[in-house]
Amino acid sequence: MAAGANAPVLILPDMARSLGVGTATATWMVTAFAWGMAAGTPLLAALLRRYGFQPLLRLSTALVLGGTALVAVAPWLPVALAGRVAQSLGGAGLVAAAMNLAGNARRMGVISSGFGVLGAAGPLLGATLTDAVSWRPAFGVSAVAVLAVPVVARYTRGTKPGGGGFDARGAALLIALATSLILLPTAPLAALVGALLTGALLALHIRRRPEGFVPVQLLRSPLFLISAVLGGALSTTYFTLLFTVPSLLRDRADWSKGAIGTGQLVTLLTASALSWLLAANAARMGRAAVRGVLVTVAAAAILTAVFATSGPLLLLAAGAAAFTATGANATLSLHAATATTDTRRPTAIGLFALSYQLGGAFGPGIATLLVLG
Repeated sequence: MAAGANAPVLILPDMARSLGVGTATATWMVTAFAWGMAAGTPLLAALLRRYGFQPLLRLSTALVLGGTALVAVAPWLPVALAGRVAQSLGGAGLVAAAMNLAGNARRMGVISSGFGVLGAAGPLLGATLTDAVSWRPAFGVSAVAVLAVPVVARYTRGTKPGGGGFDARGAALLIALATSLILLPTAPLAALVGALLTGALLALHIRRRPEGFVPVQLLRSPLFLISAVLGGALSTTYFTLLFTVPSLLRDRADWSKGAIGTGQLVTLLTASALSWLLAANAARMGRAAVRGVLVTVAAAAILTAVFATSGPLLLLAAGAAAFTATGANATLSLHAATATTDTRRPTAIGLFALSYQLGGAFGPGIATLLVLG
């Protein structure tokens, strides 16, 4: 899923020409995917908690394959967007399953580093497939994820669902709030009004139903709130630099598309490996030290991207941002999960993932405002 999410990074102009739209408009394919991951992760985590792994895996597989088929034949951008959303919703279910199966920081580090490694390969893989065939196979990379489903389905066959009711109104209000927030970079005024309105309605709903889709226990936990907000901020930094650094490398260092893709691949692979080391040692370091490392490295990445003019330094900025985002996903998600009971663990992970995935939507929008527009 990570490879499929990042596959469009270097091929947005090719896709835009094929669909007859501008490059800035084509970034909606990235935003739509991020929206589906952000909205779908807590929604499908709730499905997992109530019904168990088997229904979740079946639904997720159907969404990924159906969305991939739709993108493959889409003649217009709206149709492609629908397929991309279906892909990401299915991917959100698979991610929710993986994160809930992890169980400890080392395993979560492996999963998060896997996101980073395959995400690092995504831009170059997308560019290679586009040059060899077209941009459409690049958007089909996500479908490879379903090859793992039969193994996971056998492994989880004996697990029992947690049961409980489903707070449909709370889920709808949270998704509406997330949608408004995602639209902030592109339609600030309307999105702000929508966010304030849906936020107020969600707050009233939580008061009436404190154990619903957004448990009030989590909102009162400083550990959960710090983890979720910081995870979202670091993810936003990473995805912003992921889409701006290629343009900066072209403009400031005159690098070719192939050199940019190869450089990003090596840099992000290295960053992902280092993030696993952080995750593996997180328990020994302590929560405050882990957060300090992540914030310091992220600040250095932003400053480097703003002022650097050489190619290696710009790649270093992208790598530092990837390290912080991947490390945050591995460590802060477990911090968030420990803020509640075992039965609420899928909910906590899903809501943390929502905050983290919002960065995948904010980043391309901010990049469009900065360099792509």
